[in-house]
Amino acid sequence: MVTLSMGIRHGFGLFNLPITIENGWGRGTFALTIALQNLIWGAFQPLTGALADRFGAFRIMLLGGLLYALGLAGMAVSSDVLNFTIAGGLLIGLAQTATTYSVVYGILGRNVPADKRVWAMGITAAAGSFGQFLMIPAEQGLLSRFGPQDALLLLAIIASFMIPAAFLLREKNFVYTNAADDQTIRQALREATSNPSYRYLTLGYFVCGFQVVFIAVHLAPYLKDMSQTYPAVGSPAIATTALALIGLFNVFGTYCAGIFGQRFPKRYLLSGIYLGRSIAIIAFLWIPLSPITVYVFSAVMGFLWLSTIPLTNGIVAQIFGVKYLSMLSGLIFFAHQLGSFSGAFLGGYLYDLTGSYSVVWNIAIGLGVLACLINLPVKEQALARDTRGELPA
Repeated sequence: MVTLSMGIRHGFGLFNLPITIENGWGRGTFALTIALQNLIWGAFQPLTGALADRFGAFRIMLLGGLLYALGLAGMAVSSDVLNFTIAGGLLIGLAQTATTYSVVYGILGRNVPADKRVWAMGITAAAGSFGQFLMIPAEQGLLSRFGPQDALLLLAIIASFMIPAAFLLREKNFVYTNAADDQTIRQALREATSNPSYRYLTLGYFVCGFQVVFIAVHLAPYLKDMSQTYPAVGSPAIATTALALIGLFNVFGTYCAGIFGQRFPKRYLLSGIYLGRSIAIIAFLWIPLSPITVYVFSAVMGFLWLSTIPLTNGIVAQIFGVKYLSMLSGLIFFAHQLGSFSGAFLGGYLYDLTGSYSVVWNIAIGLGVLACLINLPVKEQALARDTRGELPA
Protein backbone atom coordinates (compact mmCIF):
# COMPACT_ATOMS: atom_id res chain seq x y z
CA MET A 1 0.00 0.00 0.00
CA VAL A 2 2.62 2.52 1.08
CA THR A 3 5.08 1.47 -1.64
CA LEU A 4 2.60 2.31 -4.40
CA SER A 5 1.09 5.40 -2.81
CA MET A 6 4.36 7.06 -1.87
CA GLY A 7 6.25 5.77 -4.90
CA ILE A 8 3.86 7.26 -7.43
CA ARG A 9 3.60 10.65 -5.73
CA HIS A 10 7.37 11.10 -5.51
CA GLY A 11 7.59 10.94 -9.30
CA PHE A 12 5.25 13.87 -9.94
CA GLY A 13 8.23 16.21 -10.24
CA LEU A 14 9.22 14.42 -13.45
CA PHE A 15 5.92 15.52 -15.02
CA ASN A 16 6.53 19.19 -14.21
CA LEU A 17 8.25 20.32 -17.40
CA PRO A 18 6.56 17.89 -19.88
CA ILE A 19 3.06 18.91 -18.78
CA THR A 20 3.71 22.65 -18.43
CA ILE A 21 5.47 22.82 -21.82
CA GLU A 22 2.79 20.78 -23.59
CA ASN A 23 -0.05 22.87 -22.17
CA GLY A 24 1.71 26.23 -22.26
CA TRP A 25 1.46 26.70 -18.49
CA GLY A 26 3.94 28.36 -16.13
CA ARG A 27 5.70 26.25 -13.54
CA GLY A 28 3.60 27.92 -10.90
CA THR A 29 0.48 26.23 -12.31
CA PHE A 30 1.85 22.72 -11.89
CA ALA A 31 3.38 23.67 -8.55
CA LEU A 32 -0.01 24.95 -7.32
CA THR A 33 -1.64 21.61 -8.16
CA ILE A 34 0.98 19.64 -6.23
CA ALA A 35 0.83 22.19 -3.42
CA LEU A 36 -2.97 21.82 -3.22
CA GLN A 37 -2.58 18.03 -3.25
CA ASN A 38 -0.33 18.25 -0.21
CA LEU A 39 -2.62 20.75 1.52
CA ILE A 40 -5.72 18.57 0.99
CA TRP A 41 -3.75 15.54 2.17
CA GLY A 42 -2.80 17.29 5.38
CA ALA A 43 -6.14 19.04 6.03
CA PHE A 44 -8.21 15.86 5.73
CA GLN A 45 -5.69 13.45 7.27
CA PRO A 46 -6.94 13.97 10.87
CA LEU A 47 -10.53 13.25 9.77
CA THR A 48 -9.51 10.18 7.78
CA GLY A 49 -7.41 9.00 10.70
CA ALA A 50 -10.29 9.49 13.13
CA LEU A 51 -12.61 7.48 10.84
CA ALA A 52 -9.99 4.71 10.60
CA ASP A 53 -9.61 4.67 14.41
CA ARG A 54 -13.39 4.49 14.80
CA PHE A 55 -14.44 2.10 12.02
CA GLY A 56 -11.21 0.36 11.05
CA ALA A 57 -8.88 1.14 8.16
CA PHE A 58 -10.20 -1.34 5.58
CA ARG A 59 -13.00 0.71 4.01
CA ILE A 60 -10.89 3.87 4.19
CA MET A 61 -8.05 2.22 2.23
CA LEU A 62 -10.43 0.79 -0.38
CA LEU A 63 -11.80 4.26 -1.11
CA GLY A 64 -8.29 5.70 -1.15
CA GLY A 65 -7.08 3.26 -3.80
CA LEU A 66 -10.08 4.08 -5.99
CA LEU A 67 -9.61 7.86 -5.65
CA TYR A 68 -5.90 7.55 -6.43
CA ALA A 69 -6.59 5.78 -9.73
CA LEU A 70 -9.35 8.24 -10.67
CA GLY A 71 -7.13 11.23 -9.86
CA LEU A 72 -4.30 10.00 -12.08
CA ALA A 73 -6.72 9.30 -14.92
CA GLY A 74 -8.22 12.76 -14.47
CA MET A 75 -4.80 14.38 -14.71
CA ALA A 76 -4.19 12.49 -17.94
CA VAL A 77 -7.34 13.67 -19.71
CA SER A 78 -7.42 17.26 -18.38
CA SER A 79 -6.40 19.99 -20.79
CA ASP A 80 -7.44 22.95 -18.64
CA VAL A 81 -6.01 24.12 -15.35
CA LEU A 82 -9.16 23.70 -13.23
CA ASN A 83 -9.81 20.05 -14.13
CA PHE A 84 -6.12 19.20 -13.79
CA THR A 85 -6.02 20.82 -10.35
CA ILE A 86 -9.17 19.02 -9.18
CA ALA A 87 -7.82 15.65 -10.32
CA GLY A 88 -4.21 16.04 -9.22
CA GLY A 89 -4.86 18.24 -6.21
CA LEU A 90 -8.22 17.26 -4.68
CA LEU A 91 -8.71 13.59 -5.64
CA ILE A 92 -5.13 12.43 -5.16
CA GLY A 93 -4.80 14.52 -2.00
CA LEU A 94 -7.83 12.75 -0.53
CA ALA A 95 -6.50 9.39 -1.73
CA GLN A 96 -3.21 9.91 0.05
CA THR A 97 -4.98 10.49 3.39
CA ALA A 98 -6.24 6.90 3.16
CA THR A 99 -3.26 5.04 1.70
CA THR A 100 -0.16 6.42 3.44
CA TYR A 101 1.50 6.47 6.83
CA SER A 102 -1.09 7.73 9.31
CA VAL A 103 -3.72 5.09 8.55
CA VAL A 104 -1.20 2.26 8.12
CA TYR A 105 0.63 3.26 11.30
CA GLY A 106 -2.68 3.02 13.15
CA ILE A 107 -2.85 -0.63 12.07
CA LEU A 108 0.72 -1.19 13.25
CA GLY A 109 0.09 0.54 16.55
CA ARG A 110 -2.82 -1.79 17.29
CA ASN A 111 -1.09 -4.99 16.17
CA VAL A 112 2.65 -4.64 16.92
CA PRO A 113 4.11 -4.86 20.48
CA ALA A 114 5.32 -1.57 21.91
CA ASP A 115 8.94 -2.72 22.07
CA LYS A 116 8.96 -3.26 18.29
CA ARG A 117 6.62 -0.46 17.23
CA VAL A 118 9.18 2.12 16.03
CA TRP A 119 11.09 -0.64 14.25
CA ALA A 120 7.90 -1.69 12.43
CA MET A 121 7.18 1.93 11.53
CA GLY A 122 10.72 2.19 10.15
CA ILE A 123 10.14 -0.90 8.01
CA THR A 124 6.94 0.63 6.64
CA ALA A 125 8.63 3.95 5.94
CA ALA A 126 11.37 2.02 4.16
CA ALA A 127 8.69 0.38 2.02
CA GLY A 128 7.51 3.83 0.99
CA SER A 129 11.09 4.79 0.23
CA PHE A 130 11.54 1.67 -1.86
CA GLY A 131 8.46 2.76 -3.78
CA GLN A 132 10.22 6.00 -4.66
CA PHE A 133 13.30 4.09 -5.82
CA LEU A 134 11.12 1.68 -7.79
CA MET A 135 8.58 4.06 -9.31
CA ILE A 136 10.68 7.06 -10.32
CA PRO A 137 12.68 5.18 -13.00
CA ALA A 138 9.46 3.47 -14.03
CA GLU A 139 7.65 6.79 -14.38
CA GLN A 140 10.53 8.30 -16.36
CA GLY A 141 10.44 5.27 -18.64
CA LEU A 142 6.70 5.67 -19.16
CA LEU A 143 7.16 9.38 -19.85
CA SER A 144 9.93 8.79 -22.39
CA ARG A 145 8.04 6.07 -24.24
CA PHE A 146 4.39 7.14 -24.07
CA GLY A 147 4.33 10.86 -23.18
CA PRO A 148 2.75 12.44 -20.08
CA GLN A 149 -0.92 11.63 -20.78
CA ASP A 150 -0.54 7.92 -21.49
CA ALA A 151 2.03 7.61 -18.71
CA LEU A 152 -0.51 8.95 -16.22
CA LEU A 153 -3.18 6.53 -17.48
CA LEU A 154 -0.81 3.62 -16.99
CA LEU A 155 0.01 4.88 -13.50
CA ALA A 156 -3.72 4.91 -12.78
CA ILE A 157 -3.83 1.19 -13.56
CA ILE A 158 -0.84 0.59 -11.28
CA ALA A 159 -2.46 2.64 -8.50
CA SER A 160 -5.57 0.43 -8.65
CA PHE A 161 -3.46 -2.40 -7.18
CA MET A 162 -3.83 -0.61 -3.82
CA ILE A 163 -7.41 -1.88 -3.74
CA PRO A 164 -6.48 -5.58 -3.34
CA ALA A 165 -3.68 -4.49 -0.97
CA ALA A 166 -6.39 -3.13 1.34
CA PHE A 167 -7.84 -6.64 1.67
CA LEU A 168 -4.45 -7.93 2.83
CA LEU A 169 -4.36 -5.25 5.56
CA ARG A 170 -7.89 -5.90 6.80
CA GLU A 171 -8.05 -6.27 10.59
CA LYS A 172 -10.46 -9.17 11.04
CA ASN A 173 -10.62 -8.73 14.81
CA PHE A 174 -10.89 -4.94 14.88
CA VAL A 175 -13.30 -3.74 17.57
CA TYR A 176 -13.76 -0.12 18.61
CA THR A 177 -14.29 0.21 22.35
CA ASN A 178 -15.37 3.34 24.19
CA ALA A 179 -16.32 2.41 27.71
CA ALA A 180 -17.39 5.11 30.14
CA ASP A 181 -13.90 5.39 31.63
CA ASP A 182 -12.11 5.52 28.27
CA GLN A 183 -10.62 8.67 26.81
CA THR A 184 -12.86 10.35 24.22
CA ILE A 185 -11.80 11.91 20.93
CA ARG A 186 -12.37 15.39 22.35
CA GLN A 187 -10.23 14.62 25.39
CA ALA A 188 -7.48 13.17 23.18
CA LEU A 189 -7.43 16.26 20.97
CA ARG A 190 -7.38 18.65 23.93
CA GLU A 191 -4.64 16.66 25.61
CA ALA A 192 -2.42 16.61 22.51
CA THR A 193 -2.87 20.22 21.41
CA SER A 194 -2.11 21.49 24.92
CA ASN A 195 1.07 19.42 25.18
CA PRO A 196 4.29 21.41 24.44
CA SER A 197 6.12 18.38 23.05
CA TYR A 198 3.30 17.74 20.57
CA ARG A 199 3.52 21.35 19.41
CA TYR A 200 7.30 21.11 18.98
CA LEU A 201 6.90 17.96 16.89
CA THR A 202 4.23 19.72 14.83
CA LEU A 203 6.53 22.64 14.02
CA GLY A 204 9.34 20.26 13.12
CA TYR A 205 7.07 18.34 10.81
CA PHE A 206 6.21 21.58 8.97
CA VAL A 207 9.89 21.97 8.16
CA CYS A 208 10.13 18.35 7.03
CA GLY A 209 7.29 18.82 4.55
CA PHE A 210 8.71 22.08 3.20
CA GLN A 211 12.13 20.64 2.50
CA VAL A 212 11.25 17.27 0.97
CA VAL A 213 8.43 18.46 -1.31
CA PHE A 214 10.37 21.48 -2.55
CA ILE A 215 13.24 19.19 -3.53
CA ALA A 216 10.97 16.46 -4.95
CA VAL A 217 9.05 18.88 -7.18
CA HIS A 218 11.76 21.37 -8.13
CA LEU A 219 15.07 19.49 -8.19
CA ALA A 220 14.63 18.38 -11.82
CA PRO A 221 13.82 21.90 -13.10
CA TYR A 222 16.64 23.33 -10.97
CA LEU A 223 19.18 21.00 -12.56
CA LYS A 224 17.85 21.90 -16.01
CA ASP A 225 18.34 25.59 -15.24
CA MET A 226 21.83 25.04 -13.84
CA SER A 227 22.85 23.16 -16.98
CA GLN A 228 23.48 26.55 -18.58
CA THR A 229 26.51 26.82 -16.28
CA TYR A 230 27.13 23.11 -15.69
CA PRO A 231 26.04 21.31 -18.91
CA ALA A 232 26.72 17.85 -17.51
CA VAL A 233 23.73 18.04 -15.10
CA GLY A 234 21.08 18.98 -17.67
CA SER A 235 20.15 15.51 -18.87
CA PRO A 236 16.75 14.16 -17.70
CA ALA A 237 18.62 10.99 -16.77
CA ILE A 238 20.59 12.91 -14.12
CA ALA A 239 17.42 14.17 -12.44
CA THR A 240 15.79 10.74 -12.67
CA THR A 241 18.82 9.07 -11.13
CA ALA A 242 19.03 11.72 -8.41
CA LEU A 243 15.39 11.22 -7.36
CA ALA A 244 15.81 7.45 -7.52
CA LEU A 245 18.88 7.68 -5.29
CA ILE A 246 16.87 9.67 -2.78
CA GLY A 247 14.40 6.79 -2.72
CA LEU A 248 17.10 4.12 -2.47
CA PHE A 249 19.01 5.74 0.39
CA ASN A 250 15.75 6.61 2.09
CA VAL A 251 15.17 2.86 2.44
CA PHE A 252 18.33 2.64 4.54
CA GLY A 253 17.64 5.90 6.38
CA THR A 254 14.13 5.03 7.49
CA TYR A 255 15.15 1.51 8.48
CA CYS A 256 18.04 2.87 10.55
CA ALA A 257 15.72 5.44 12.12
CA GLY A 258 13.46 2.58 13.22
CA ILE A 259 16.41 0.68 14.69
CA PHE A 260 18.05 3.66 16.41
CA GLY A 261 14.68 4.98 17.60
CA GLN A 262 14.34 1.88 19.78
CA ARG A 263 17.74 2.48 21.41
CA PHE A 264 18.32 6.26 21.63
CA PRO A 265 16.22 9.33 22.47
CA LYS A 266 14.18 10.02 19.37
CA ARG A 267 14.21 13.80 19.87
CA TYR A 268 17.99 13.90 19.47
CA LEU A 269 17.80 11.81 16.31
CA LEU A 270 15.18 14.20 14.89
CA SER A 271 17.34 17.24 15.67
CA GLY A 272 20.31 15.60 13.97
CA ILE A 273 18.27 14.82 10.86
CA TYR A 274 17.06 18.40 10.43
CA LEU A 275 20.51 19.87 11.00
CA GLY A 276 22.03 17.34 8.60
CA ARG A 277 19.61 18.40 5.86
CA SER A 278 20.62 22.05 6.18
CA ILE A 279 24.31 21.16 6.02
CA ALA A 280 23.72 19.00 2.95
CA ILE A 281 21.86 21.81 1.14
CA ILE A 282 24.59 24.34 1.95
CA ALA A 283 27.24 22.01 0.54
CA PHE A 284 25.11 21.32 -2.56
CA LEU A 285 24.78 25.03 -3.31
CA TRP A 286 28.45 25.90 -2.67
CA ILE A 287 30.18 23.05 -4.48
CA PRO A 288 30.30 23.25 -8.32
CA LEU A 289 27.67 20.96 -9.83
CA SER A 290 28.53 17.71 -11.56
CA PRO A 291 26.71 14.38 -11.83
CA ILE A 292 28.78 13.10 -8.90
CA THR A 293 27.92 16.02 -6.60
CA VAL A 294 24.24 15.71 -7.54
CA TYR A 295 24.29 12.00 -6.74
CA VAL A 296 26.13 12.49 -3.42
CA PHE A 297 23.62 15.18 -2.41
CA SER A 298 20.74 12.89 -3.35
CA ALA A 299 22.20 10.00 -1.36
CA VAL A 300 22.71 12.15 1.76
CA MET A 301 19.27 13.75 1.50
CA GLY A 302 17.76 10.35 0.81
CA PHE A 303 19.19 8.94 4.02
CA LEU A 304 17.61 11.86 5.90
CA TRP A 305 14.47 12.10 3.73
CA LEU A 306 11.63 10.36 5.60
CA SER A 307 13.60 9.23 8.62
CA THR A 308 11.53 11.71 10.61
CA ILE A 309 8.34 9.68 10.09
CA PRO A 310 8.92 6.62 12.31
CA LEU A 311 10.62 8.78 14.94
CA THR A 312 7.86 11.40 15.10
CA ASN A 313 5.03 8.87 15.06
CA GLY A 314 6.90 6.73 17.56
CA ILE A 315 7.07 9.66 19.99
CA VAL A 316 3.35 10.39 19.51
CA ALA A 317 2.47 6.75 20.27
CA GLN A 318 4.85 6.72 23.23
CA ILE A 319 3.37 9.87 24.78
CA PHE A 320 -0.35 9.45 24.05
CA GLY A 321 -0.87 5.72 23.40
CA VAL A 322 -2.29 4.02 20.30
CA LYS A 323 -6.06 4.29 20.60
CA TYR A 324 -6.20 7.53 18.59
CA LEU A 325 -2.83 7.18 16.92
CA SER A 326 -4.15 7.57 13.34
CA MET A 327 -5.99 10.76 14.28
CA LEU A 328 -3.15 12.31 16.29
CA SER A 329 -0.62 11.34 13.63
CA GLY A 330 -2.94 12.83 11.05
CA LEU A 331 -3.25 16.07 12.97
CA ILE A 332 0.49 16.50 13.29
CA PHE A 333 0.83 15.47 9.65
CA PHE A 334 -1.35 18.44 8.70
CA ALA A 335 1.56 20.67 9.70
CA HIS A 336 3.83 18.56 7.49
CA GLN A 337 1.50 19.18 4.57
CA LEU A 338 1.27 22.89 5.25
CA GLY A 339 5.02 22.83 4.88
CA SER A 340 4.69 20.71 1.73
CA PHE A 341 2.24 23.21 0.27
CA SER A 342 4.61 26.06 1.07
CA GLY A 343 7.64 24.28 -0.39
CA ALA A 344 5.90 23.26 -3.61
CA PHE A 345 4.08 26.53 -4.19
CA LEU A 346 6.82 28.95 -3.13
CA GLY A 347 9.29 27.04 -5.26
CA GLY A 348 7.22 27.70 -8.37
CA TYR A 349 5.94 31.16 -7.37
CA LEU A 350 9.29 32.61 -6.37
CA TYR A 351 10.93 31.08 -9.42
CA ASP A 352 8.40 32.75 -11.71
CA LEU A 353 8.90 35.98 -9.74
CA THR A 354 12.72 36.01 -9.55
CA GLY A 355 13.88 33.54 -12.19
CA SER A 356 15.81 31.59 -9.55
CA TYR A 357 15.35 29.03 -6.79
CA SER A 358 17.95 30.71 -4.54
CA VAL A 359 15.48 32.31 -2.12
CA VAL A 360 13.67 29.03 -1.45
CA TRP A 361 16.93 27.08 -0.98
CA ASN A 362 17.92 29.61 1.70
CA ILE A 363 14.53 29.32 3.39
CA ALA A 364 14.96 25.54 3.48
CA ILE A 365 18.35 25.92 5.19
CA GLY A 366 17.05 28.29 7.85
CA LEU A 367 14.02 26.13 8.61
CA GLY A 368 16.25 23.08 9.06
CA VAL A 369 18.26 24.85 11.76
CA LEU A 370 15.03 25.97 13.46
CA ALA A 371 13.63 22.41 13.44
CA CYS A 372 16.86 21.12 14.95
CA LEU A 373 16.47 23.46 17.90
CA ILE A 374 12.76 23.02 18.60
CA ASN A 375 12.96 19.21 18.78
CA LEU A 376 15.54 19.26 21.57
CA PRO A 377 13.10 20.02 24.45
CA VAL A 378 10.58 17.31 23.44
CA LYS A 379 9.67 15.00 26.37
CA GLU A 380 9.10 11.39 25.30
CA GLN A 381 7.59 10.00 28.52
CA ALA A 382 4.07 8.54 28.46
CA LEU A 383 1.38 10.71 30.02
CA ALA A 384 -0.36 9.52 33.16
CA ARG A 385 -4.17 9.72 33.05
CA ASP A 386 -6.93 9.10 35.58
CA THR A 387 -9.68 6.50 35.06
CA ARG A 388 -11.73 8.95 32.97
CA GLY A 389 -8.97 9.43 30.40
CA GLU A 390 -8.11 12.87 31.77
CA LEU A 391 -4.70 14.12 32.87
CA PRO A 392 -4.43 14.35 36.67
CA ALA A 393 -4.96 17.81 38.10
